[in-house]
Amino acid sequence: MCLSGMNQAELTRSRSKPYFQSGRTRTKRSWVWNQFFVLEEYMGTDPLYVGKLHSDVDKGDGSIKYILSGEGASSIFIIDENTGDIHATKRLDREEQAYYTLRAQALDRLTNKPVEPESEFVIKIQDINDNEPKFLDGPYTAGVPEMSPVGTSVVQVTATDADDPTYGNSARVVYSILQGQPYFSVEPKTGVIKTALPNMDREAKDQYLLVIQAKDMVGQNGGLSGTTSVTVTLTDVNDNPPRFPRRSYQYNVPESLPVASVVARIKAADADVGANAEMEYKIVDGDGLGVFKISVDKDTQEGIITIQKELDFEAKTSYTLRIEAANMHVDPRFLSLGPFSDMTTVKIIVEDVDEPPVFTSRLYSMVVSEAAKVGTIIGTVAAHDPDASNSPVRYSIDRNTDLERYFNIDANSGVITTAKSLDRETNAVHNITVLAMESQNPAQIGRGYVAITILDINDNAPEFAMEYETTVCENAQAGQVIQKISAIDKDDPPNGHQFYFSLTAEAANNHNFTLQDNKDNTATILTKRNGFRRQEQSVYYLPIFIVDSGSPSLSSTNTLTIRVCDCDADGIAQTCNAEAYILPAGLSTGALIAILACVLTLLVLVLLIVTMRRRKKEPLIFDEERDIRENIVRYDDEGGGEEDTEAFDMAALRNLNIMRDTKTRRDVTPEIQFLSRPTFKSIPDNVIFREFIWERLKEADVDPCAPPYDSLQTYAFEGNGSVAESLSSLDSISSNSDQNYDYLSDWGPRFKRLADMYGTGPDCLYS
Repeated sequence: MCLSGMNQAELTRSRSKPYFQSGRTRTKRSWVWNQFFVLEEYMGTDPLYVGKLHSDVDKGDGSIKYILSGEGASSIFIIDENTGDIHATKRLDREEQAYYTLRAQALDRLTNKPVEPESEFVIKIQDINDNEPKFLDGPYTAGVPEMSPVGTSVVQVTATDADDPTYGNSARVVYSILQGQPYFSVEPKTGVIKTALPNMDREAKDQYLLVIQAKDMVGQNGGLSGTTSVTVTLTDVNDNPPRFPRRSYQYNVPESLPVASVVARIKAADADVGANAEMEYKIVDGDGLGVFKISVDKDTQEGIITIQKELDFEAKTSYTLRIEAANMHVDPRFLSLGPFSDMTTVKIIVEDVDEPPVFTSRLYSMVVSEAAKVGTIIGTVAAHDPDASNSPVRYSIDRNTDLERYFNIDANSGVITTAKSLDRETNAVHNITVLAMESQNPAQIGRGYVAITILDINDNAPEFAMEYETTVCENAQAGQVIQKISAIDKDDPPNGHQFYFSLTAEAANNHNFTLQDNKDNTATILTKRNGFRRQEQSVYYLPIFIVDSGSPSLSSTNTLTIRVCDCDADGIAQTCNAEAYILPAGLSTGALIAILACVLTLLVLVLLIVTMRRRKKEPLIFDEERDIRENIVRYDDEGGGEEDTEAFDMAALRNLNIMRDTKTRRDVTPEIQFLSRPTFKSIPDNVIFREFIWERLKEADVDPCAPPYDSLQTYAFEGNGSVAESLSSLDSISSNSDQNYDYLSDWGPRFKRLADMYGTGPDCLYS
């Protein structure tokens, strides 16, 4: 079988080990394995002829039928079963599939049996230059240090071409730079971008945009190309030394500025950024080295000048500082650009401030005896105005620190004296604050602190150290110790206390007890006889005389109470009350307590029962003083006077002749108008008020303006007019009354004022 195509055929002579030989024809009748080449991207309308499949058995009489199978058979490649011609029906793309493997078979048309064994062959797609180079990683960003030498590598760009690199120059790419010259260049074969100019300065321009082209066909005409952008940023190096914008600075500060306050901020300009612009400042010279210090603000790289010591205008009015700023990270490559430091001068002018007076000492320590009399001089404080005016100073004591007003101070001299008697035992140290005010400006106040220690004198007599509960057993023996006592003294002598104990003169000869001074500020009480009886005497009072060692010494008499008790075999007191003997033998103290508890419990129960019964008797209805629902109207009747309430007819004050408005509202107090001087008609009390309320109730029921809820209504109703007419003289001014008040002048001096007001005599007409 012979296979031929539009391309040069490659023939083989062996089925098992085929090989291809260009430009030769088959010399032996055989079923041959062949290979075809087809150009990609065929754009014609007719099917593309690929090749021809032929067997030597085929005599051309149509008895042989050719069949094609494998990749793309029938869908892409078709075969003429009579002639064996193979055509491609679709456009082929090598980048999608580079070759197709198919199988060919020749069959007898009548028997449908193969006349040749099945053979496999390949159709390879031949490449054309139909793909441009592409930068798969673009666009690119890169950085290079400023001031880099020519030829410094920046970044490498790579373009890929999908065409066949083994066939022709379709995939052979060269690079060129379209934008970015003359600053950068690119290697044509490798795509490495390099610097093309020396001394590129970031401070002048810090970013460049490059356009790189990749073209196949080794850059020849007709080749396809692709482009990408490369953004190159110049990174900073320390090539700019710091420089102060000014050679000198001047700042004014008040002398009252507190320590650690900021005086000024200065900054040396540095065109670099980041670590290359970090600076350090220091004061290298000047007369303010110990008064000021400078530090750096890490965020702004400013030098911050602060105060280290208090300023005093009167002592020094100005300071001069020489300040140096230097880069912290210097690049040795650029030392030739100049010293990476700079100097400036800062002058600080101290402004005068009206300062408060200043005491000569922050704390005065004084002592005074507690025996000092009122007016005794304790000490003197002194303050002065630090300003140039040196205003006079007046002194006073801050009474918040001397609430009891123990001390006074002379306003002019500052002498502190006692104002009250002092007591060391009450307060041993007084801490007071003295105020010093300027006479010309009282708002300027200085404060001084005085600690006054009160010196002790022996002004307190000794006394028992505690309240002693001394007992003696009925079976005590003579010479038995029943109590050990000690003493205390509120005074505080320098050498400590020394107390002396003894019995008073009247108790020295008693036959019951004696005292022994132990010479160590304690004393022992002992019995002088055997046996004590509670029935005879249950309590003994022993006066003890105590003397201290002060100068002069003080003494006191303290009474020791000794109770006689019934003791057990170990000498522990059991019962000390004499009344215990008259109680029945079987009734103890615990029993008495139990009886009292029972009685108290019964009393509490009785009180609870009485309280509950009283609550049951209380009515369930609220007092009409508190329940507004049943206290609709309340009237205060006024009778004929406190002396005559029964003889006067209350009906004379009531009147039902009332002018009513039919549209009154229920939630406001109605206005009631009365007819003047109606005829009197006596009606019983209950009838008058019943009719009055009934009338109001009917009006409220038919009132369309009444609110749709219960409301409290209050009416002012006094009743009918009185037969006695009005007793008031309020309308006497408007009436032509001819009543004569001249008699008031006859009532004496007390009524002279009234006679002048109401009298008609000649003296009162124009008064």
